[in-house]
Amino acid sequence: MAKIVCVLYDDPVSGYPSTYARDDLPKLEKYADGQTLPTPKAIDFQPGSLLGSVSGELGLRKYLESQGHTLVVTSDKDGEGCTLDKELVDADIVISQPFWPAYITAERIAKAPKLKLAITAGIGSDHVDLQAAMDRGITVAEVTYCNSISVSEHVVMMILGLVRNYIPSYNWVIKGGWNIADCVARSYDVEGMSVGTVAAGRIGLAVLKRLKPFDMKLHYTDRHRLPEAVEKEYGLTYHATVEDMVKVCDVVTINCPLHPETEHLFDEKLISKMKRGAYIVNTARGKICDRDAIVRALESGQLAGYAGDVWFPQPAPQDHPWRTMPHHGMTPHISGSSLSAQTRYAAGTREILECWFEGRPIRSEYLIVDGGKLAGVGAHSYSAGNATKGAEEAARFKKV
Repeated sequence: MAKIVCVLYDDPVSGYPSTYARDDLPKLEKYADGQTLPTPKAIDFQPGSLLGSVSGELGLRKYLESQGHTLVVTSDKDGEGCTLDKELVDADIVISQPFWPAYITAERIAKAPKLKLAITAGIGSDHVDLQAAMDRGITVAEVTYCNSISVSEHVVMMILGLVRNYIPSYNWVIKGGWNIADCVARSYDVEGMSVGTVAAGRIGLAVLKRLKPFDMKLHYTDRHRLPEAVEKEYGLTYHATVEDMVKVCDVVTINCPLHPETEHLFDEKLISKMKRGAYIVNTARGKICDRDAIVRALESGQLAGYAGDVWFPQPAPQDHPWRTMPHHGMTPHISGSSLSAQTRYAAGTREILECWFEGRPIRSEYLIVDGGKLAGVGAHSYSAGNATKGAEEAARFKKV
């Protein structure tokens, strides 16, 4: 029998919900590219419930314990003596979400001799040292596409929020004011602006599709160029390099995975090539941007705004400068953890576990590392290496 360690974020400060704002979720049959939604044999949760926090347990306890397995669920993942380190030493499987990531570093892998499977309940497995996983023969899997549309909706919201200066305007209402001039002094229309996505995979292309009705000029760069028919259908302009694309964009949205080739991609040099007053929206990974270069660009006016829900490390320490930099629209990492998305990634996590325990192949679109190499979607989207360096800083986070 297996021991599974599951790392999830804390319950709401008001306690685990007994009721929800809505009674049901829209029923989806498949994703935009035809891929079917997760297909576990059964689920033991109510769709639309809070599954990603500790008490939600991804709806896994009944299933796992009925099979004789042991499930440990914790939010305590960082710092010396944390629960994750204590439980990982004899764990067979670790499950984590990108929003409250269990950083599975080479050091942790070395201390977990039984570990054979690392599952990301969501999308993006950079919190696992993929090189160390390959070297140790650990399988890494994620629930591809489960929250891609959730994230793309969040991107559109943030673009509009930045360009229309929504958050400062909302804050004037909270303060009791009617300060129209203060609100509109940094407010523009997105119509006619050029927006470009770094990567046009499931999320990036979904963002462009959703922005087309706003009559924006749509640009993209990607290591895999889209089919000509797709470019024509949506009026997309392809750029062979990020440098070429950012020069012409008023808004840049980052939608690529984090790996050694994209780490700190948006540094001082690249940001200096952007149009003065451009905006960046980053819902990919915080480490794709140089933390301090973003702050300086906002302070100097090179960037008019920066928004995103990804930080490095996560959770971000209280003194992380992105909390206090000017003209930002940051949120905790929530874009892919809506109640709708949680239903899908909890079901997908169970599907992966069912396949693993029953000796059936895991879907190739779920695989990141398998058989000592990048596999499935991992071979398409990642490069070998490690992007977890510096994750120990997450131990400095203090809850408020």
